[in-house]
Amino acid sequence: MKRTRETRRNAELTPEAAIRARRVRLADRRALYALLRKVAVLAAVVFVLFGVVFGLTPMKGGDMQPKFAAGDLLLYYRLQDSYVRNDVVVIERDGGQYVGRIIGMPGDTIEITESKTVSIDGKEVVETEIYFETEAFQDAVRYPITLGAGEYFLLGDHRETARDSRYFGPVRQDELRGKVISALRRTDI
Repeated sequence: MKRTRETRRNAELTPEAAIRARRVRLADRRALYALLRKVAVLAAVVFVLFGVVFGLTPMKGGDMQPKFAAGDLLLYYRLQDSYVRNDVVVIERDGGQYVGRIIGMPGDTIEITESKTVSIDGKEVVETEIYFETEAFQDAVRYPITLGAGEYFLLGDHRETARDSRYFGPVRQDELRGKVISALRRTDI
């Protein structure tokens, strides 16, 4: 039965019909190749954007509460070449990734006072959006500390539990991975 259908189909196939069928197959193949090229270009663009220019990282823990909560997805800009005070940055240190706010710039003298506040160059810093006292961690860093060239002092917004420069000391510029520019709240997912 199959042979008779195929034989009939081949018998009905004229040279013009064969050419038309071949053109359709070639057009389908070209469309497939065009789609594959577009997918490859899109993959390369996404790789460059999120492998070189931008980074994504989940917020681990509550170091930056209430600004960022645990589980928030942070988008950061990797090509940042200069930072200013109050920038929220992603750092990589001792095999771990941390998020903190820059409060001390190169050349600043930082001190955590007995009244649990931050002092920069002898002047107490007024932080209106920080709701926790800033305590110095025991034996981690000796105060006052003067930052060298290319060093930054970071603090988490949730000062009572954050792992920041009070715990591991000043951060070198080469440890900064980028500046946080946006966050996707976990409640939006």
